[in-house]
Amino acid sequence: MDAQKLTELLRATIEPNPEQRKAAEDQLAQIHKIIGFVPTILQIVMQNNLDQPVLQAGAIYLKNLITNSWSDHESKAGEPIPFSIHEQDRAMIRGSIVDAIVHAPDIIKVQLAVCVNHIIRNDFPGRWPQVVDNISIYLQNPDVNGWNGALVTMYQLVKTYEYKRSEERIPLNEAMNLLLPMIYQLMVNLMNDQSEQSMLLQKQILKIYYALTQYTLPLDLITKEIFSQWMEICRQIAERPIPDCSHIDDEEKPEFPWWKVKKWALHIIVRMFERYGSPRNVVSEKYQKFAEWYLPTFTSGILDVLLKILDQYRNHIYVSPRVLTDILSYLKNAVSHAYSWKLIKPHMVAIVQDVLFPIMSFTDADQELWETDPHEYLRLKFDIFEDYATPVPAAQSLLHTVCKKRKGILPKAMNIIMQIITSPNADNKQKDGALHMIGTLADVLLKKRIYRDQVETMLTTYVFPEFQNPAGHMRARACWVLHYFCEIQLKNPQVLAEIMRLNIHALLNDKELPVKVEAAIGLQMFLSTNDDAAQYVESQIKEITKELLTIIRETENEDLTNVMQKIMCTFTTQLLPVAMEICQHLATTFSQVLESEENSDEKAITAMGLLNTIETLLTVMEDHPDVLLNLHPIVINVVGHIFQNNITDFYEETFSLVFDLTSKAISPEMWQMMELIYQVFKKDGIDYFIDIMPALHNYVTVDTPAFLSNPNRLLAMFDMCKTMLTTNPGEDPECHAAKLLEVIILQCKGQIDSVIPMFVELALSRLTREVQSSELRTMCLQVVIAALYYNPQLLLTVLEKMSQPSNESISSHFIKQWLHDTDCFLGIHDRKLCVLGLCTLISLGDAKPPVLSEVAAKIIPNLILLFDGLKRAYESRAQEEEDEEEEEDEDDCEG
Repeated sequence: MDAQKLTELLRATIEPNPEQRKAAEDQLAQIHKIIGFVPTILQIVMQNNLDQPVLQAGAIYLKNLITNSWSDHESKAGEPIPFSIHEQDRAMIRGSIVDAIVHAPDIIKVQLAVCVNHIIRNDFPGRWPQVVDNISIYLQNPDVNGWNGALVTMYQLVKTYEYKRSEERIPLNEAMNLLLPMIYQLMVNLMNDQSEQSMLLQKQILKIYYALTQYTLPLDLITKEIFSQWMEICRQIAERPIPDCSHIDDEEKPEFPWWKVKKWALHIIVRMFERYGSPRNVVSEKYQKFAEWYLPTFTSGILDVLLKILDQYRNHIYVSPRVLTDILSYLKNAVSHAYSWKLIKPHMVAIVQDVLFPIMSFTDADQELWETDPHEYLRLKFDIFEDYATPVPAAQSLLHTVCKKRKGILPKAMNIIMQIITSPNADNKQKDGALHMIGTLADVLLKKRIYRDQVETMLTTYVFPEFQNPAGHMRARACWVLHYFCEIQLKNPQVLAEIMRLNIHALLNDKELPVKVEAAIGLQMFLSTNDDAAQYVESQIKEITKELLTIIRETENEDLTNVMQKIMCTFTTQLLPVAMEICQHLATTFSQVLESEENSDEKAITAMGLLNTIETLLTVMEDHPDVLLNLHPIVINVVGHIFQNNITDFYEETFSLVFDLTSKAISPEMWQMMELIYQVFKKDGIDYFIDIMPALHNYVTVDTPAFLSNPNRLLAMFDMCKTMLTTNPGEDPECHAAKLLEVIILQCKGQIDSVIPMFVELALSRLTREVQSSELRTMCLQVVIAALYYNPQLLLTVLEKMSQPSNESISSHFIKQWLHDTDCFLGIHDRKLCVLGLCTLISLGDAKPPVLSEVAAKIIPNLILLFDGLKRAYESRAQEEEDEEEEEDEDDCEG
């Protein structure tokens, strides 16, 4: 393979001229399957004399080839065998990729690390045990330049096994018997070197140790002595001072390598305590004795260091947010244990006042973001993925835990809070912090009579006035605090009326978007917990709904879709005139979200929330067919868009919508949709068959004549079932496929004689292969039993025509298997079908199969078994219905 020619092709793929790029990409596509191509790409990537963009293009191309084509892939029926890299090339790659990582610049190293990870997942230890030796050779070499690449490779090895069970980690543990002492010694040697290069190496070693231990702690590999050595390393790193970084902006300080090393050391300290070192809270009983040893061995030394860092924060010395988060998380776990609480208790009030309160207060950075980008402010406040990036949630959690579990702390915390909110000198940021703390402690306060009796007065005196505060963040905080007290038993009904008025006014009239969002969530919380709240909303429900739809579109906030669903369920009748407008608005917002370029995870969550809200609208309007008639075309457009564009992320929610759209009647448009569903299934819907099943059931049962009027519909159903029962997708979806066959047979009695042989052969064919669950076995038997009930003579004719390797007839084998498995038929429907089938069998007279005489003695006992089971099932159903009625009566009494 000509390396020079390949280099020029890679260079051409990054040319600005689109025609040149396309020609180069096409040529690469033509030659990439040739043996020698992939190793040549790696050779090019390893060259130091090429421009970095060319190296990067080569590394990306190599990464894509390895991730897509490293392992052999099975081909689907009728499709060409997918390309996979030849074993000769794979061997060459394995032999040189560690060297490539060691010598690559960082930007290339990232791509090669992905390659190594993929190779390890497929080839270690079987085809590539040498990777361990490759790593160890570089770690033992005194040349510091080789260490980082070796550590990156080792990290990929450990990451591969990070979440595997102990018994699956044996190859890793064997490798780590050699490598773990090496990286420990390397870490010890690096501890006295405070250079940036040393920090980056230390960080990589800590990341390896964290990945090795964060899910499972292998006690046979990491003895108490070894564990103590690593804990001492982490303690020293947590304790050692950070070089002066006052010249760096606060936003950039967390990326300072010295802070990153400290962060990873604290990650390990926190994880070891919460998972293995906290007696009675360990993840497995096997760690209980370890935890009892851990607590007295490490608590004092670690807490001493953590409290010193918090003391620095109290004295306005910078501490990175991630480090603060870890420290507060450690303390939250520690306050639950008497041993550690004795050490924390003398410092706790100071921590509440000088650490938690400032963290929970509105900051200058918050103010700047509120003013410059309120949408981003909302995203950060509501995004669960951001929780670890800020210490605020950890501060809330520590405050709540210590006030709930440790006597005497709540009164002292409340004293601090009340001093602030009653002080005429407190500014808005301080008041925000105090109210934030009050809301965080809401459920604790409501359980203590001394505070519960004062909460109503506190809300009216200190929270209500903040709705008039010129500062928008204080109005938002007021809404937030109120919704945390939504379960309060109010003595004065006028207080509830005022709470609802304040929230409604804020939603409809406030100019600040975050205030509107908090007000909307407040409305939902009170509507959910207080039956009297709805009366204060009803007169303005249309305006509220329209405003809610507007801010859902503007913010794309998933929490607001939950508010919308609550509004729909509570005020269905009042929303009848605007249901179509609501549906259209939600559909348009859904399209807007799909087209946005925002973070894909957040976009998906919001879009799912919108689809769920549309489904809620269909559900609450199901008793109003005239309204549904207007909603269906809008929803069908949404469903069609998702299917036509193969947006698989939303298939689950979309198939649920199809079920709703076909539950009462099936329109011509929905019969067309069935054709689209079949196309989706053939393309990539096998994984979603369980989600499709309820809609397919509707297509068969809701309008059976229309279903049968087009033979292609029946054939499509059969083809889907056949695909599921012949491609090994798993026994759960196979059960659903067999169930669909049974439903079709029972629903279409006397009308589908021509397909009964195919249905029966498919079910029996599945029984000839391994079946692990009794559920699948009985479901396949039920298909044949349903065919027996459909037309016994037809079934027996079909069975007699089928061949079997043994001398025994198919009908004989089937009947014996059926009687053998009678005890596996569960539930009312399955048992009833089984009874009907046996009754049909014994009523055949002269036409009955010969085997019936042989097994006659088993039929009556099996019928008795089935009737006993039916009796128990009916009794169980009656008891469940009685329990549900009692629950409804209790709800009515409470209401």
